[in-house]
Amino acid sequence: MALPMNPMDEPRLYQQTLLQDGLYDLLENDKLVDCVLKIKDKEFPCHRLVLCACSSYFRSIFLSDLEESKKREIVLEDVEPGVMGLILKYLYTSKINVTEQNVQDIFAVANMYQIPSIFTVCVSFLQKRLSLSNCLAVFRLGLMLDCPRLAISARNYACERFQLISRDEDFLQLLPSELAAILSNDNLNVETEEEVFEALMNWVSRDKENREKELPGLLDCIRLRLVSEDYLKEKVEKHKLISSNPEMQQKLQLVKDAHAGKMPEVKKSKSKEEEDGGAENDGESKDKDEEGLLPSILNDNLRFGMFVRDLILMVNDAGAVAYDPSGNDCFLASLSTQIPKNHTSLVTKENQIFVAGGLFFDEQNKEDPLCSYFLQYDPVSADWLGMPPLPSPRFLFGMAEAENSIFVLGGKELKEQEHMMDSVLIYDRHSFKWGESEPIPYPVYGHATVSHNDTVYVIGGKGDNNCLRKMCAYDAKRFEWKELAPMKHARSLFGATVHKDKIYVAGGVTDSGLTDSVEAYDIATSKWSDFVPFPQERSSLSLVSLAGSLYAVGGFAMIMQHIRCHNPATVQQAFHSGDNYL
Repeated sequence: MALPMNPMDEPRLYQQTLLQDGLYDLLENDKLVDCVLKIKDKEFPCHRLVLCACSSYFRSIFLSDLEESKKREIVLEDVEPGVMGLILKYLYTSKINVTEQNVQDIFAVANMYQIPSIFTVCVSFLQKRLSLSNCLAVFRLGLMLDCPRLAISARNYACERFQLISRDEDFLQLLPSELAAILSNDNLNVETEEEVFEALMNWVSRDKENREKELPGLLDCIRLRLVSEDYLKEKVEKHKLISSNPEMQQKLQLVKDAHAGKMPEVKKSKSKEEEDGGAENDGESKDKDEEGLLPSILNDNLRFGMFVRDLILMVNDAGAVAYDPSGNDCFLASLSTQIPKNHTSLVTKENQIFVAGGLFFDEQNKEDPLCSYFLQYDPVSADWLGMPPLPSPRFLFGMAEAENSIFVLGGKELKEQEHMMDSVLIYDRHSFKWGESEPIPYPVYGHATVSHNDTVYVIGGKGDNNCLRKMCAYDAKRFEWKELAPMKHARSLFGATVHKDKIYVAGGVTDSGLTDSVEAYDIATSKWSDFVPFPQERSSLSLVSLAGSLYAVGGFAMIMQHIRCHNPATVQQAFHSGDNYL
């Protein structure tokens, strides 16, 4: 419902509308036209009064004593006729068709001819359409056109999504000053300063010959007091581009001294009176020194992303709920209809959340249009971002990560035959493209997948209608599979996670029904051992390792309901208590 108009504004609005309509009518009927803008082979009749009122550029020309002020025809260079046609129509009608394809051209012309109203329209358009794919380009455009409002909006958008943006090709093409504006920002959404350092070194390595000289200045943007002493010594100090540079070694020494509790003495600047010898009192000079600043390399202010809490995100096709273990509290994280009901989820080492599954019709893929959804959760907007769809639709598959790639392993075809699959799809997070990897040694579905130190583990599952004890591992660096010690109990549709360098598996379905058994696999010794049984036989549960504890969430279980003994409300409460047992 529109807000009621202020009666005081009504006469103003009516007059503006009447004036604008009248001017456009004069233009359409070629009345009182006293100026023609000539651009290449196109001519645009218009009124000097309108141009002067809307553009300080034309006002300065027409009100000057220059020869051009007396000419009827004004020749304009460096502008396309189509763009100027859109701008002139806006000046007379307040209507303009701004699109993603023409916004930069309109923006540049509005800036060149100093038309603030169109400038504002373009800024608002770009701010509303900021995305992962364009935020850095919009940031650079804002700097180029000297528009702080746009540049700051785009920079903040990029900082909030730094983990994603830092992998993008546009990030690696930033100028040193543009990179410094991002790396020095307090709003960087990173959990550790190590991520910022590694992003800087990736940027330098893209063009080492020309960028190495920029490194001493850019290193000041990294808050090295926030990295661990071991990381500082092994990764920063010993980096070949840093270890050979005396200036950067001197800066690192300041950081090491600060770690040891020794801060540098801050030089104080003398007041002008003292320099002139005029500040004396009974033979003693007054202390009028002003305190200076520490070197920027010693900045230890926490970034935005460092104020984090450990949460468990529970996702279904209606939305996502976050559970805070420290406060034993739940809250709504997202409402969305984008998530397919049948999906598999993955949380990466950088705490990025991906979901894959369901059935998606890709109109751009003419050969095989049936795909599965592939989405990423954006915690800033609390929404899901569409990623390149999974090219081979499937269900009951596993997801894992290794070597900065996401693996989709095995499962059943999401087709009429529902064939078991051994194929492995791999998503490159640098190129944003799907490809194929070495297949699993055997077809499997309903299995569990985990990853540890760039090794992907495939555990259990079903093959040929029987539950499996098998476990195999894929070395993402050597591109090879190998078979490992099998589980003690064959199972499928169970929970699995890595917890304190061990792989834990819990619950699931065996050939005889549900199970409550839990096993632990010691990665170092390659041996399985029994663990404390789960309090309830349950399948399809999720195991989560968080803040030193192991959590089990959701799943299916057999619940005894005695209707004669309990009313419906009591039964419902009993079900929730069992289902949320942690």
